[in-house]
Amino acid sequence: MGSVGSVGSVGSVGSTLAGGPASSGSASSGPASGESASSGSASGGPARGGEASQTLDRGLRLLHLVADVPGGLTVTEAANRLGIGRAAVYRLVGPLAGHGMLRRDTDGRLRLGAGVLHLARRAQPLLAEGALPALRRLAEQAGATAHLTVVEGGEGVALAVVEPSWTSFHVAYRTGARHPLERGAAGRAILAGRSGDAGPVSTAGELQSGAYGVAAPVLGVPGLEASVGVVALAPLDAETVGAQVLAAATAITTALT
Repeated sequence: MGSVGSVGSVGSVGSTLAGGPASSGSASSGPASGESASSGSASGGPARGGEASQTLDRGLRLLHLVADVPGGLTVTEAANRLGIGRAAVYRLVGPLAGHGMLRRDTDGRLRLGAGVLHLARRAQPLLAEGALPALRRLAEQAGATAHLTVVEGGEGVALAVVEPSWTSFHVAYRTGARHPLERGAAGRAILAGRSGDAGPVSTAGELQSGAYGVAAPVLGVPGLEASVGVVALAPLDAETVGAQVLAAATAITTALT
C-alpha cells in the first residue's frame, strides 16, 4: 500500500446589574408588607436572569460578527449590526477583551483575540474524534482518502483525514492542508451548504492535477461550517460515491449534535 501525491500544504489547524437596597417597611404593615417583599424578590430573579441572558447573547453575536469580517469592525459598525447603542457595545467589548476573545487594533477596529484560538484548539480534536467513525467507513467504502474540512480564516482546512486500508495507492492528504473555498470539492461543498444545497459536489484537478474529489456539506451542527468528502487518483462514480459521502455527512451531523 502506498501514498501518492499530496493535496494542499500543511497549515495550523488550526454582562453588571445594579440594584439599590430595598427600602425597609414598618413592622406594622404585616402580611401586606411581606407579600410585597415576596413579590419583588420573585420578579427580580427572572428579570436579572433575563438581562444577563440578553447580554450573553449579544456578546456571542458580536464575536460572530467580528469573525465574519476579515478586516474587523468599528464600534459604530458593530452597534449598527447588533441594533444597540455604542455604549452597549463598549460594555460588551470590555469583558470579552479581558478574556482575550476580542482585541482592538491600532485603528480601533474590533478583531478576534488569541483566546478564540485557544478555545478552537480545544474544540477541534473533539470534532475530529466525533467524525472519525464516519470517515473510516467512508474511506473503506470508496477506496479513497476521506477527510473532514472546516472553515478557518476564510479557507478550508483538513481537520481529520483517514486513508483506506486496502488500496495499493491513494492520495496522501495531510491534516492541516489549506485551500481556498472556491477550489476543490471540499470548499465548493461548504459554499453550496451556505446556499442550502446539501447535494454532493464533484471536481477534478482543481487542487492538484490528476486528483478527483467528491464532497458534501455537513449541515445542522450549530457554529460549524464543514464538509466531508473523498479524494482519489482516478475518476469517482458520482452517484455511488456521492451517496456514500451524503451518508457520512449525515452520520457526522448526528455524532456532533
